[in-house]
Amino acid sequence: MKNILSLFLLFALYAGSFAQDLPKIKILATGGTIAGSGASADRSAYTSGALPIKDLIAAVPGIDKIADISGEQISNVGSQDMTVDIWIKLNKRINEIFKNQEADGIVITHGTDTQEETAYFLSLTVRYDNPVVITGSMRPATGISADGPKNLYDAVVVAASEKAQGAGVILAFNENIFAGREAVKTSTTHLNAFSAPNTGPIGQVYDGKVVFHEKTLRKSNKNTPFDITGKDKLPNVAVATLYADAPATAIDAYINSNVNGIVIGGLGNGNLNKANTAAVEKAIAKGIIVCRASRVPTGRVTLLDETDDAKLGTIVSDDLSPQKARILLMLGLTVTKDKKKLQEFFFEY
Repeated sequence: MKNILSLFLLFALYAGSFAQDLPKIKILATGGTIAGSGASADRSAYTSGALPIKDLIAAVPGIDKIADISGEQISNVGSQDMTVDIWIKLNKRINEIFKNQEADGIVITHGTDTQEETAYFLSLTVRYDNPVVITGSMRPATGISADGPKNLYDAVVVAASEKAQGAGVILAFNENIFAGREAVKTSTTHLNAFSAPNTGPIGQVYDGKVVFHEKTLRKSNKNTPFDITGKDKLPNVAVATLYADAPATAIDAYINSNVNGIVIGGLGNGNLNKANTAAVEKAIAKGIIVCRASRVPTGRVTLLDETDDAKLGTIVSDDLSPQKARILLMLGLTVTKDKKKLQEFFFEY
């Protein structure tokens, strides 16, 4: 009897030690389809952000065997309603968690509409190298074959992996791992909704395993100058997308609303038609920083091509999409208004 009791106590001590050795992962919930609820399992209509974080965690069997899990609700919105205020709140909480050693890694559940923007924003502003992994779903939690539980499971696996240390903020979706800077939503409906058109994924997660086969060389996290600690707002930067025969209405409106910067989703290599070139000249004369990006999904916008940037006074986005160029310009303007330095930011980050 004593031997049996001793073995039981030894097993209990071993189990407790094993539990203590699990990495601590904090899940920060922001809402989105992954927390969506619909009227029935076979209909696509649903309400984003309807379920609390505890329900998301409870829907993932075995997640507690990967890590010591805790959850926290940051917001509960569809990501079409994501705001700069929520980004600042999220960034502040992430830095607090790592500073106070509350967790070894963080997973963020997020709607897919603006997931790529949040990933890039955090990759530029988080001050620690601990894993931060963003995920979501294309089907609501109440849908048939909901993809949220699997994506959340995989995201925790990645965040708990030592291989993710120093990888920057990453996006895990449909078993692929993307650098936060490179991820783009490329399907409105398919489960493989994300890709990285210019670089491809940097790794995969499957069967509880994490494999990284590439590493981004763009600087991120504490290696950027974009420490927004203590800031409660950012410079106002707008995006204007061009098309055939586009008038200057959007740029003129932004000039009149006193924005700090404008990103142009230009044609081809970020090109502007005559009407919008004249509007850009007016914007620059008023001290507004104008960045040429492109509506084309791959490639880069180059200096001094069809547009003479030195003469016009514009900078270019390199290979950032207009929406991501907006983020870098917002953060860049917290550091400097010097165009030369801002241009260097786009080639470096």
